[in-house]
Amino acid sequence: MSEKWFRRGLWLVAAVFASFLIGLGGTIVEKLPQVEQRYSLDDFIDKPAAAEARAAVQTARKAQEDAGQALEQAELKLRVATADVAAARETFNHWIATRRATERAEQDPELIARTRALDELRTRERRAQGVVEAQQQTQLNARQAEARAQQRLQTLEQAAEEQLQAQWRRQELRVFGYRLALTLPLLGVAGWLFARKRGSLYWPFVWGFIFFALFAFFVELVPYLPSYGGFVRYAVGIVVTVLVGRKAILGLQRYLERQKAAEQLPDTRRRAELGYDVALARLAKGVCPGCERPVDLKDPANDYCPHCGIGLHDHCGRCDARKSAFSKFCHACGAPAGTPAGPSEAAPAGLPAAP
Repeated sequence: MSEKWFRRGLWLVAAVFASFLIGLGGTIVEKLPQVEQRYSLDDFIDKPAAAEARAAVQTARKAQEDAGQALEQAELKLRVATADVAAARETFNHWIATRRATERAEQDPELIARTRALDELRTRERRAQGVVEAQQQTQLNARQAEARAQQRLQTLEQAAEEQLQAQWRRQELRVFGYRLALTLPLLGVAGWLFARKRGSLYWPFVWGFIFFALFAFFVELVPYLPSYGGFVRYAVGIVVTVLVGRKAILGLQRYLERQKAAEQLPDTRRRAELGYDVALARLAKGVCPGCERPVDLKDPANDYCPHCGIGLHDHCGRCDARKSAFSKFCHACGAPAGTPAGPSEAAPAGLPAAP
């Protein structure tokens, strides 16, 4: 139990060590894009032509605002003139009706004067209408000028946008190259540590570094892999899957070959090569420690694995109690495993002595 908790504590050390490494690595990766210059649209646009187009847009907008304000005033004056004409026309019509009813000749000069006054009001209305139309024309000209300037500016910005996107893509590739140059050596070192040092005395730091390298690869590198419409990522995924799958297939074949070769070794050597904790863990799961196939350990007749032939139970050399072949001491008398039988314990009565 103490060893188990010590191991858990060491795994905690590995996790804490990995977290600090991940924090340091994340900070470095986050700062990597700062080594590149930050580009904007103004770095690629034709500045004199763009300045001219923007000035034309501002001038056209100012002209539209001025024309709009003048148009509001002209429309107000037109409404006043239109109302005056309407009122005068209504008064004139009433007077004409009265004139026809009375048919008095002395009112003819007044008729002429009223007609002249109504014509003046109509002329004033027409002038107001002309001012409104002139302001509308000015506003339309300013709007069309702004549209033309906006079109020129949009053309310039579109060309600059294409150059900016191309520059961003090149910059993205360079930054990805920096991340790749930083991550691949870490992954290589992690692979070497996993292959050679994962069971060493300082294995918590080894595993912490392995966790850090895996995080740096899958979190800090893979998400920044250029896509190009998905082709690159799918292609890389296929290549990585093929490499990992091939490695797994070859590893499985080597494992099966080792198992076959191990099954040809003598029983004592096979038990000696198995780790004590590994053997106990497999026995606790109800499988053979040698071939990991299921075996009924509670059956008193199963002294050997029926699949690979490794010894599962034997007898104590001191008290002849049946015990696990992987136990270091006899559970009945405490004698160390491999204790030779004494003269009186060599064999039970009626049975031949062991050779």
